[in-house]
Amino acid sequence: MKKWLGFLFLNVGVLWAQALTDFIVVDQFGYRPEAEKTAVIRSPQEGGDAAPDFSPGMLYQVIDEATGNPVFEGAPALFNEGETDSISGDKIWWFDFSPVTAPGRYYVLDSAKNIRSFSFSIANDVYNETLKHAMRVFFYQRAGVEKTAAFAGADWADGASHIKQRQDIHATIYSDSLNTATARDLSGAWYDAGDYNKYTAWTANYVEQMLSMYLERPQAFTDDYGIPESGNGVPDLIDETKWGMDWILKMQNPDGSVLSVVGLASGSPPSSVSGASYYGPANTTATLSAVKAFALGAIVFRYLGNTAYADTLTVAAVHAWNWAAANPDSVFHNNCGEAWNKSNCPNYDSRGLAAGDQELTDDWDKVALRMSAALYMFEITGDASYVTIFENGFAELPFTLWGGSFMDQYRHDQHLMMLRYLENPRITSTFKESLKPKMNTGFKRAGDFAGAIGTDGYRSFIKAYNWGSNKYKSDYGVIFYLWAEHNLDPSQNETYFKTAEEYLHYIHGVNPFNMVYLSNMNNLGASKSLTEIYHSWFDHYSAKWDKVTDSTTGPAPGFLAGGPNASFKWDACCDGQTCGGAANNAMCFSEELPKDLPAAKMYKDFNTSWPLNSWEITEPSMGYQLSYVRLISKFVEERGEPLRIPKKQQKPNAPAAWSFSMTQNHRQLNLSSSRNMERVEIFDVRHRKVLSQTANSTQVSLNVSGVAPGVYFVKVLSGNRYEIRSLLLR
Repeated sequence: MKKWLGFLFLNVGVLWAQALTDFIVVDQFGYRPEAEKTAVIRSPQEGGDAAPDFSPGMLYQVIDEATGNPVFEGAPALFNEGETDSISGDKIWWFDFSPVTAPGRYYVLDSAKNIRSFSFSIANDVYNETLKHAMRVFFYQRAGVEKTAAFAGADWADGASHIKQRQDIHATIYSDSLNTATARDLSGAWYDAGDYNKYTAWTANYVEQMLSMYLERPQAFTDDYGIPESGNGVPDLIDETKWGMDWILKMQNPDGSVLSVVGLASGSPPSSVSGASYYGPANTTATLSAVKAFALGAIVFRYLGNTAYADTLTVAAVHAWNWAAANPDSVFHNNCGEAWNKSNCPNYDSRGLAAGDQELTDDWDKVALRMSAALYMFEITGDASYVTIFENGFAELPFTLWGGSFMDQYRHDQHLMMLRYLENPRITSTFKESLKPKMNTGFKRAGDFAGAIGTDGYRSFIKAYNWGSNKYKSDYGVIFYLWAEHNLDPSQNETYFKTAEEYLHYIHGVNPFNMVYLSNMNNLGASKSLTEIYHSWFDHYSAKWDKVTDSTTGPAPGFLAGGPNASFKWDACCDGQTCGGAANNAMCFSEELPKDLPAAKMYKDFNTSWPLNSWEITEPSMGYQLSYVRLISKFVEERGEPLRIPKKQQKPNAPAAWSFSMTQNHRQLNLSSSRNMERVEIFDVRHRKVLSQTANSTQVSLNVSGVAPGVYFVKVLSGNRYEIRSLLLR
């Protein structure tokens, strides 16, 4: 019967070509063989794409693209008892084809309607190239460096930006901008988003995020991303991290404080910009944010053998902490001209210094920042007073204030901070023991996170679609993954791992637009990706870099747009036709905008600036980008090197190389060496020591029954030598 079906399909396929449809949405890059695979079938009931008469056929098939033969078939399952999904405005069915695991290219076919999905791959490395392009975005965003064709590609090559007179290499303070005595070399870092400004607090957060994701899965990151540092023996993620870290060091003053922001002029391409660069003064937010980056950097670079740089970062972290402790309330709002922000500003002198305001306004966010910095300071100093600061801070967080275990989508950094606290084996306290069940309570409360699994038609629930919804999608995926990885709720680990991957599928096309939310990826694995983003370089009026279909090349690939925003609307001046004249008023009606649509459909693939304000939905941000990179890095095929621990210096007459072997017998680890083993230590991937045993023999047995399954490193010491091997405990 199966053979007959395949023959019938081939013949009908020749006579009656299948039509691509937006009614069947899949991850356009594909799926890992062992992953759960579900196509979403959609019948739009609300919105501009409404097609209420569509309903799927009874039989769906997965077709092998190479042969044209069906490899799996089944019936779609109705979601939510046929009720319209309120978030998307769609009636939805799910078609689970998880049993298809053989590597290859496939598509999903509605055999009755003769319509099909985009093609996709099944492979272990299906996301590896996508990760590379998502990380290459940071190279395109580098300020002050030439983007040669060899690294940027001929279509996006550009000269070094913001290095002209009065720009980054000799920026002056905004409040005395003509005073050359205030000039500083503040070149480097990344453009923060679609604008070119550089914010210290946010840059420090990006550095912290990069270092954290490396520690979480070092073998996900390789040395071949096609950037200038590629091939130097260091993962390109770490090279990119150092690019940002070096700039934060430039922003630090001799007293330990850290400057807040550098405002850059915009233009297309970046190298064409001639406007001056100005910086803002130091503040507590920037300085404590730098503490986190410096301290975690000291840990990671020491692991990687760059001891001198690690020492520099340690000194910088201590210096910054001391200044912040002495100046806990130093505030600087760098965009006081914004009407929404005037109540927070002591004056309006900083109007226009930079587009976004990096200053924290909520007291609990300030507390959380100090807590996080204190936790990192404990890790590099061992001073228990920092743990006291951390634990005392919980009383002032929404987690405690709003019901005792409150978690929501806007406090992702605080959730990550709690996880890092729990995983530190050097901290032992009754407070630590009491925190884990409270976190599980918050994570499983009704209507959010684990309490909302299965309630979203596109299989990737978030509480609200607002500015930066694609970041929240990525954040939810990351927290589900880490919850399982940290074994906080063991019975749900498999569910949480699977749920995390669904958020990746959403970004890759399992959404109401059947669209990959990354820019210009149609030649890099996607069938339908963003054609435009709001970005000063890829400007709406650029003949070369505007919309993919209307310009020479379109934007550079791999940028994640902000995503659907339920509160998006044109500028208020359009409401009263008061935008400064007939020409400006006419711009309000130059194209149709999403309005009064279901939240998940409040998006448009466009980059028109004021007064249509496309930045509210299509602007990228390096914060969005890294949330996505952190998520996708969990699902790539591992190809990089494990975390390297530097070897001690050998004596000139050190004996010849030696080695050891390992065998596992249930929960017993047996080691055999060619020379006497004096000590055996086991570390996890974050270089936390989980087991240590002294020895004086060539044969050693360790009881590892108390060590959780996972990847570890075994370090065997003998005299002045040691060797390291990776270990998978099952």
